Amino acid sequence: MGIIRYDTASTFTGFIADESHSLDWLFSVPGGDAPDADLMPEGAVVVMGSTTYSWVLDHTCALSHPQRWFADFGARPVFVFTSRELQRPEGADVRFVSGPVLDALPALRAAAEAGDIWIVGGGDLAGQFHDVGALDEIAVSIAPAALSSGAPLFPRRVGPDRLTLVEARAVGAFARVRYRVAPAS
Repeated sequence: MGIIRYDTASTFTGFIADESHSLDWLFSVPGGDAPDADLMPEGAVVVMGSTTYSWVLDHTCALSHPQRWFADFGARPVFVFTSRELQRPEGADVRFVSGPVLDALPALRAAAEAGDIWIVGGGDLAGQFHDVGALDEIAVSIAPAALSSGAPLFPRRVGPDRLTLVEARAVGAFARVRYRVAPAS
């Protein structure tokens, strides 16, 4: 069985999106519009919330240009946690899920088979995985940018006894850090 990893980019002030739920700040950072291949995890399944999903659809125009969806996500399944009706790009394997993370875990693990599950956003969704003991790793590419408000990176309290540093390095303009998350005792 693979791991469940929350892997995202953040400002150094700890926000992943601005107050309008936009990631445009990221694309103004050198390398932010085309991340280093070393920063892209090999997730068999991608998970995101509806706000992230809607932003990706709008930003890439994937509904009218489905090939743009496939350029970013390929044919892998993408699970979107939502309570709203949303459209999907033609031919894309997008699965809409509502309800608690715990209820969706069997379907996520089945779709991933032995591969990893990659949570791309948002921070609260990643926190919900943490809350049920289903978050194995947190990886953050910290950008040289600051926002004064917006969507927080990880709106949970996690003590240092639960996080083990696995990696810290520079990747272009970003500082890359990765932590293993220990189960709650």
